[in-house]
Amino acid sequence: MRKTVAFQGARGAFSEQACQALLGEDLIYRPCDRFVDVFAALAAGRVRHAVVPIENTLAGSVYENYDHLLAYRLPIIGETSVRIVHNLIGRPEAKLSKIRRAISHPVALGQCLSFARKHSKIVTESHYDTGGSVKTVMEGDDPALAAIASAAAAEYYGAKVLKAGIEDDPENYTRFFLLARRAPKRPPAGDEALKTSIVFAVRNQAGALFKAMSAFALRDVNLLKIQSRPLKGRPFEYLFYLDFVGSPSETACRNALSHLAEMTELLVVLGTYRRASETTR
Repeated sequence: MRKTVAFQGARGAFSEQACQALLGEDLIYRPCDRFVDVFAALAAGRVRHAVVPIENTLAGSVYENYDHLLAYRLPIIGETSVRIVHNLIGRPEAKLSKIRRAISHPVALGQCLSFARKHSKIVTESHYDTGGSVKTVMEGDDPALAAIASAAAAEYYGAKVLKAGIEDDPENYTRFFLLARRAPKRPPAGDEALKTSIVFAVRNQAGALFKAMSAFALRDVNLLKIQSRPLKGRPFEYLFYLDFVGSPSETACRNALSHLAEMTELLVVLGTYRRASETTR
């Protein structure tokens, strides 16, 4: 049976590339307009999996999706990193010298500022999605309108890449999570290093976060990332999302989590999964 997967954006979006890296190419896609729609589709059982971006090496964290991870509590079962290569894409008859407007997601536009300065005759405009911007170009009839998106989007919609690799920084990667409705009964098998993601809240008192971190430091558990988000209903208090190397089935990690639970008001394990060993280009 072919796997169904939801992602935000239109076909050809970078999220679709992440879907293929995580699940293979023989998929049934369910594109969604908003991130919350992706989570809702999986929670309702309309798809078997969902893929969402969680952070970019240049733009930082996707804060909204951190909030949805806690709200929906759909387990993380995998991750991948995709190299983000932006291209100026036009209709088949378009010419670079004739382009006067370029549309794309605001984050994509912000990652192509050098190109925009060099081509000052091209006015950039925000669009809801990178892949969707190519779809919009191809649905119209304006050869002076272009999109900034992936080469995969150009191929999918039958558009033409007018200028490849227009991003400011080639070290531009986005990390994506693979979500499911239920977590595996056992940690993933294999030799790859495992990673675990959790979210917790500590009491608002001096040294609370330091003590929480000591639960891992005292056991030599390697922390990879910590991200704070506002704790709703309690102004200027925060939740903390944490990634660490290892699995709760390992003694050091299990004891660290047990110690952390003694100091926190909330502790949720969001998932244990194979750590992405390389990026998808």
